[in-house]
Amino acid sequence: MTRRGRRRSGHFLEPPAGAARCTQRWSREPAAAAMSHQTGIQATEDVKDIFARARNGKYRLLKISIENEKLVIGSCREPSDSWDQDYDSFVLPLLEDKQPCYVRQKMLYAATRATLKKEFGGGHIKDEVFGTVKEDVSLHGYKKYLLSQSSPAPLTAAEEELRQIKINEVQSDVSVDTKHQTLQGVAFPISREAFQALEKLNNRQLNYVQLEIDIKNEIIILANTINTELKDLPKRIPKDAARYHFFLYKHSHEGDYLESIVFIYSMPGYTCSIRERMLYSSCKSPLLEIVERQLQMDVIRKIEIDNGDELTADFLYEEVHPKQHAHKQSFAKPKGPSGKRGIRRIIRGPAETEATTD
Repeated sequence: MTRRGRRRSGHFLEPPAGAARCTQRWSREPAAAAMSHQTGIQATEDVKDIFARARNGKYRLLKISIENEKLVIGSCREPSDSWDQDYDSFVLPLLEDKQPCYVRQKMLYAATRATLKKEFGGGHIKDEVFGTVKEDVSLHGYKKYLLSQSSPAPLTAAEEELRQIKINEVQSDVSVDTKHQTLQGVAFPISREAFQALEKLNNRQLNYVQLEIDIKNEIIILANTINTELKDLPKRIPKDAARYHFFLYKHSHEGDYLESIVFIYSMPGYTCSIRERMLYSSCKSPLLEIVERQLQMDVIRKIEIDNGDELTADFLYEEVHPKQHAHKQSFAKPKGPSGKRGIRRIIRGPAETEATTD
């Protein structure tokens, strides 16, 4: 008996202004498992051309299908109203209820997804939505997806209480009288502006956040959030003051587009006072703990530098993706010479020597 499902295609939907595009995949049956290899299916010239025009906001929706082992245009729509008003009227009619999708088709679509994203440009895709029914990829389903992404993890009452205790331990009010130093460092509070900037960085709304310590008021404040490309990153490192930097490192690794958050602690040697060097060094670990626990920020790499000249493209790439050193084969002891070595000598013990003398 042949098992039948529904055909599915890739859809690109224009999100709100200022945000990246999102891609959706829909299937009547659960999506096939992601495949580790590529199918070799490539996009036609028409698909490449329409992708180039879509990046400028000309199209609201693109439907891409696989036909004759090629990525072809299934449908396209230009904006007629706001993105949320266009959503259901554009997307849902493209999802055909009674069109079969066999196992081979599902495997082809799953294995070609990376190629499709690469052709379109991974940096332009904000969300990926998967669904098994129309309700999953409707506007209501998309909003439920966004809500689930921002909602806290499902914890029991005991786990939630333990999490709050740990957060309160880190976020305790700190002043001149209440400041305490532990083995992990000094926990200075973070200003509201700095905290909001870190949230925007974590949501990919900013790509660079610089923090500094207000030594007089003993608080970590926001220095700047200038949009920074990789080539401009060395210019953001002050030569006469210490700083904390959070940088969204956009790059490709082994064919995949990645956006990795890198923490950089810059300390320009002895041009800073002793107190400033001690405070920046002591506040670093508590700051990272707050960022990683409360904001759930995934800091891929933590780097310490003296000056901005060290932050080259090769240096940052090797820090994020260190080279795997090949295992060195241990030295094999050579075999001895073959053949006879002469007559083996017999060494007598003391007892045998005395017996022979008697």
